[in-house]
Amino acid sequence: MSKRTLFGDIRADLNAALVNDPAARNRLEIVLTYSGFHALVSYRFAHFLYRVGLKFLARVVSQTARFFTGIEIHPAARLGRGIFIDHGMGVVIGETTEVGDNVLIYQGVTLGGTGKDKGKRHPTIGNNVMISAGAKVLGPFKVGDNSKIGAGSVVLREVPANSTVVGVPGRVVRLHGQKPQDLDQVLLPDPIMEEFERLHCQIEALYRMIGEKGKR
Repeated sequence: MSKRTLFGDIRADLNAALVNDPAARNRLEIVLTYSGFHALVSYRFAHFLYRVGLKFLARVVSQTARFFTGIEIHPAARLGRGIFIDHGMGVVIGETTEVGDNVLIYQGVTLGGTGKDKGKRHPTIGNNVMISAGAKVLGPFKVGDNSKIGAGSVVLREVPANSTVVGVPGRVVRLHGQKPQDLDQVLLPDPIMEEFERLHCQIEALYRMIGEKGKR
């Protein structure tokens, strides 16, 4: 395995944009016009500064990049190679997040925490993962390799490798290309359906009360 270098990572990110975006015509266009690539380049330099102890300067670089790109990546986060952030406005990647290689991230994605806990509080994203627009992955768990997170999903617990997750809260709807049978995430409570059920019970109770008064 070859040793990673700063410029090697940037080159891998550039190639990822060229491969994954059918609208990308050449590398020069990506370098000059792609905000996702700009944010990643800024992160690479900020992460280097953070690692050598220049943490304040690293935060200045990351916040400057946030101002110009609309993408916030904490300099302490650990990102692999070949990351592609497409139309990245609103992307937030937290301090203890770990992202593998060849990951696709679309606009509005949050890789965040769920509270003020110390230590590891952000997700670990495996290799070859796609996180679609508006998805929120919240908490210190792992999203397995080759998984896909659907647009607008809210993922609150671990995702097995080779899975497709959709919904609020996120449910595994495909595992190795098949519908899962006995997977805990399928049994996650759905707060929206629970609220509908509660309202339905209240309406039925009101109908019974009205009926009883009508008989009197």
